[in-house]
Amino acid sequence: MRADCLIIAIDGPAGSGKSTVAKAVAQRLGINYLDTGALYRAIALWLDKRGVPPEESERLKEELKKLRVKIKGGKVYVNGCDVTEAIRSSRVDAIVSAYSALPTVRECLFSIQRAQVNCRGLVADGRDMGTVVFPEAQIKVFLTASPEERARRRWLESSDKGRLSYEEVLKGIRERDALDSGRSLSPLRTAPDACVIDTTRLSVDEVVDRIIDLVKLLKQNNGGAYG
Repeated sequence: MRADCLIIAIDGPAGSGKSTVAKAVAQRLGINYLDTGALYRAIALWLDKRGVPPEESERLKEELKKLRVKIKGGKVYVNGCDVTEAIRSSRVDAIVSAYSALPTVRECLFSIQRAQVNCRGLVADGRDMGTVVFPEAQIKVFLTASPEERARRRWLESSDKGRLSYEEVLKGIRERDALDSGRSLSPLRTAPDACVIDTTRLSVDEVVDRIIDLVKLLKQNNGGAYG
């Protein structure tokens, strides 16, 4: 991987604003955006609908061989079917962490994620972008926010919020935090060299501006180059 290809890794817990911020940063810089959360959600949705439980098994391996996930034009496709809305349901919220903790699932996506980097650069968001997938990223950011604010955001964006209360979403956020931080494989944690930004009281534009400032500083320190 070329050293002059800018990689920005944005990690953080559910509802911290990773995807929204990452998309905006990529657009401002004119580089590619990789929504890793959508990839994991798509896999979880597929396996759940196929009746494959979140545990290591030969059937899990076989089903993953049949899986084709693609993100194009802002939409997510699984084996040719548009699942953009379906992966944002409360059901997927509840199951995605269990599936994403499986070594076979993470191995399936690792090479896909790494292959997305090109000379234009990449903004990737997730839970282990700066610690596992792109440890060489020149800029690492860890976004956080209070559980209450993250639950409010997640409830507002949920495709089935009419059937789900804010309190239920908050409970799910706290449970997912525990799962993501406590798993043995690629747990959610802050990279030692990451810039931590609390987004609780910040607008999207304010967070994006802070990350763009990090990019400008990087270029200044490297004579106008990224590497």
